Amino acid sequence: MSWFGRWRRARILERHAIPPRDFDAALARLPILHRLDASERARLHEAVSLFIHDKTFSAAGGAEVDSAIRLAIALQACLLTLNLGEDSYRGWSEIILYPDEFLRAREEVDEAGVVHHTRDILAGESWHGGPLILSLADVETSGQTDGVNVVLHEFAHKLDMLNGDANGFPPLHRGMDSSAWARDFSTAYADLCSRVDAGEDTAIDPYATADPAEFFAVLTEVFFETPALLDAEYPAVYRQLRQFYRQHPLHPRGEEA
Repeated sequence: MSWFGRWRRARILERHAIPPRDFDAALARLPILHRLDASERARLHEAVSLFIHDKTFSAAGGAEVDSAIRLAIALQACLLTLNLGEDSYRGWSEIILYPDEFLRAREEVDEAGVVHHTRDILAGESWHGGPLILSLADVETSGQTDGVNVVLHEFAHKLDMLNGDANGFPPLHRGMDSSAWARDFSTAYADLCSRVDAGEDTAIDPYATADPAEFFAVLTEVFFETPALLDAEYPAVYRQLRQFYRQHPLHPRGEEA
């Protein structure tokens, strides 16, 4: 980080740090964060303060956005990047919030050249180089260690997009093996797809089989929300995500299995 970058960071934290009382209260409402130790919480406090200062939160469709909602979103977004670079969410600035699930118009052209217009009902959406959109109703139920987390899901897409369109293959860190990542994720993806196609009621959300990008995002949710489930179902993917996020939810505070 440049001298100016360090100066700017220190100035923001001096002037705009989230009050500790508000931070602690918000963290207490999110069981997904309770495994963090004092050092991690201190770093998360700084990251959240910087995040809220740098991002714009916009209301749409009559949503009411207050400081508690902004803090809940920032806490979970910054959990993903706690041990990554502070510029992990670079290149975009706006978070748009709807009160509930929202409609997205979509246009597709089939093999015969016929244009089809559809409308999808979404809880969240991430645009490459553009805003991230969330349903407040789904934000309010995220972070409860039940395996479903729209905030983690959409911010995982943003990390995936750091090297182009979301495809389930984000930029890996030095020392990570790209061929091993591709092998482990492809094997798990194919297995889950076959189980869902066979009608099995899988513990992992079948939406993960939509495409590799959704698989990465859904399994990121599972990694942080219910890590024991992911380790039991797809241990190789758990190990890859452990390396990618540089966290070990099954054994917090640096403990090893």
